[in-house]
Amino acid sequence: MLNDKYISLFTDFGFKKIFGNDQNKDILIHFLNTLLEREHDPILNVKYLKNDWQSKTEKERIAIFDLHCETTKNDIFIVEMQCVKQVYFKDRSVYYASFPIQEKGKKGKWDYKLPPVYVVSIMNFTFDDDINDWDKVISHVKLMDTQTKEIFYDKLTFVYIEMPKFTKKSNELESILDKWLYVLKNMDKLDKIPKEASEQIFLKLFLQCEIAKYNPQERDMYEESWKRANDWYAILETAKIESETVGEARGEARNEIRKNQEIIINGIEEGLSNEVLSKLTKLSIAEIENIRKELGI
Repeated sequence: MLNDKYISLFTDFGFKKIFGNDQNKDILIHFLNTLLEREHDPILNVKYLKNDWQSKTEKERIAIFDLHCETTKNDIFIVEMQCVKQVYFKDRSVYYASFPIQEKGKKGKWDYKLPPVYVVSIMNFTFDDDINDWDKVISHVKLMDTQTKEIFYDKLTFVYIEMPKFTKKSNELESILDKWLYVLKNMDKLDKIPKEASEQIFLKLFLQCEIAKYNPQERDMYEESWKRANDWYAILETAKIESETVGEARGEARNEIRKNQEIIINGIEEGLSNEVLSKLTKLSIAEIENIRKELGI
C-alpha cells in the first residue's frame, strides 16, 4: 500500500493513472504497439472516448477497470483490467465490444462499414478451459471460418492476457513484451527499477508509479482504491472458503449415508433386526425403515 514504493496497477487508481490520462498517453501507445505489433500498424496517437455506455455495479467498479480510446485511423480500443474471476467473462467482453460498434451506426443512407474494434483484457485469473496450458499467456481471437481456419472478419479482435500464467523472473525476460508483463504483474512488489527494464518508456512508467511523487489527494485516492480492491478480494476468498467448507460437509454426509447403507445391506443379509442395525448405525428405527424402502429390501 502506501509503504510500498510503487503503486499496484491492479487497482482502479493505478490503472487509470497510468493508462487513462493524456500525460501518459505514450505509455498506453507503447503497450498496445508491443502487444499488437504483428497484426496492427504502429499506433501514433490516441484520443480518449467516453466511458459511460452503461452504469456499472459496485462489483464491476471494484473488479473491472476499463478505458476506451480511438486511434488517428479511427480504430477503437477497449482496454480493461479484470481483477477477479468472472464466470461469463468472454460473454461480457463480446457484449462490451458491441457498444462502440453500435455507436458507429449512421442514420439515413449507410453502407455498414465499421471501424476495427480491439478489446484488450488484462486478467488476474485464468480461463477454466485452458488452465493447464501454462505456456499460452496471451490469446488473440478473431472470427474464423471453422472449416478453412481462415479469418472470416478481421475487424473485431479480442486479446486476453492471463497474468497468473506469466511466471518469468526479471533475469528471464527476453522481449519487450516480457518486460511489459513483468512490470504489470509485479510493479507494487518492486523497490527499484529492474536493470532488464531500462528502456526510456519503462523509466517513465516507474516514475509515474512512484507513490512518493503523488500529492496528498492522489495518495488518498490510491489508498481508498487499494482498500476497496482488497476488501473485495477478501469477500471472495471468504465465500470460497465457506463454499469449500460446505462442500466438504456435504461430502462427509454423503459418505456417511453410503456407509450406513452398506452396513444395513450387509446386516439384512446376515438377518440382523432393525433394532440391532439402529445400534450399529446410530440411526433411528424409522430411518432404518426408510432406507429399507429406498433400497427396496
